[in-house]
Amino acid sequence: MARRGFTVKKDWDNPVEHAMPAEARVPAEVRLGAVVVRPATVLAPMAGVTDTVFRRFIRHASLFSRDQKTEIREQTTELRNQRTELESVDAAISNVESGCGLIMTEFTSADGLARMRETKRRRYLTFYDDEHPIGAQLFGSNPETLAEAARIVEETGFDTVDLNLGCPAKRVVGCNGGSGLLRDLPKIGEIFKAIRKSVTIPFTVKFRMGWNDEQIVCVELARMAEAEGLNGLALHARTREQGYSGQAQWHWIAQVKQAVRIPVMGNGDIRTPEDAAAMAAETGCDAVMIGRAAPANPWIFRQIAQYTATGSYERPTNQDRYRMIRAYFEMLLLEAAATKDLPRDARMGDPVGKMKQFATWFTHGVPGGAKLRAAIYQARTGPDVLSEVEKFFATQGDGSVEVDVAQEFPEVALVCD
Repeated sequence: MARRGFTVKKDWDNPVEHAMPAEARVPAEVRLGAVVVRPATVLAPMAGVTDTVFRRFIRHASLFSRDQKTEIREQTTELRNQRTELESVDAAISNVESGCGLIMTEFTSADGLARMRETKRRRYLTFYDDEHPIGAQLFGSNPETLAEAARIVEETGFDTVDLNLGCPAKRVVGCNGGSGLLRDLPKIGEIFKAIRKSVTIPFTVKFRMGWNDEQIVCVELARMAEAEGLNGLALHARTREQGYSGQAQWHWIAQVKQAVRIPVMGNGDIRTPEDAAAMAAETGCDAVMIGRAAPANPWIFRQIAQYTATGSYERPTNQDRYRMIRAYFEMLLLEAAATKDLPRDARMGDPVGKMKQFATWFTHGVPGGAKLRAAIYQARTGPDVLSEVEKFFATQGDGSVEVDVAQEFPEVALVCD
């Protein structure tokens, strides 16, 4: 049985180690209606994780392995001006530089979205030009409300809209949302019809195998999605009862793939490029969707693309980890500075709290990472957090770049004091 509350775990239960299969790679692209996802890798929607800062962070993760000190300073200047551009890449080598083909928002309540003021919608639906292609995920149980929320998503400029039928959280299931709807396929059919009629952008659904092992509905649900004109689907190969525990049952992804002609995205237990390739080989899925591995290893999309193209991939050094942590924290502070004069509903939340949340993800596997986490948890301001990061990595084997935080980011210091 999964843990109470179904909190997203930062580790895996007895993970299976996969070798790189010779006969398959992650596809170079997948088409969701008119939207081309290249390469066929997707950042899964995760509550409390995939906000605009993290999405752009993942989109540009390839920038965080540069070697020259001057390039780090150039990078932070680009972030400050919010003008970071994707590097030109060759699609034939599976977009080896940018890595992630489609990014997704946190799941958003359709009921809340339909009721909230325009300023508050901005907070939940904000995205930047460099995030395309981007999909917005909705949850709810009322077909008309979901249809209205989907129209808002389309009018806002998102490339796709996705329906959440996978969240196992009690507060969501208790409202008959998320995986709670897996017990009511007729209602899901009504929702599919309503949303499909309301928007012209590609419409996808993310769901689990079923409520429990005795109620597996994924194949039937996939056929319903295809019949109602959805453009793709993603299966998290666990039941609601499993939450995030146990093993993902990839054979159900294969069965869904065999049952429909629309694109199938596989999700569950992809921790490494080898895992991604193994899922593609074992299931025939058209794309892979990655959730909790992304905040633990933000390089994973680039690594998958490199592995697909060359059969090998770069592993992060301590210097890479330093730059990654610092870059994300700086992005949080700069976003807070950029939104501080907006109405309260539209402002970014507490950046220091977000830093502390992500410290657990980012220091996973870092030698002595517990000390850095403890120091970050005790810090009171954003510049204090960055200072602790500087001090920690200055003691690591391959060093770090010394930067005066207050001098480089005076606008950040003003926001966080």
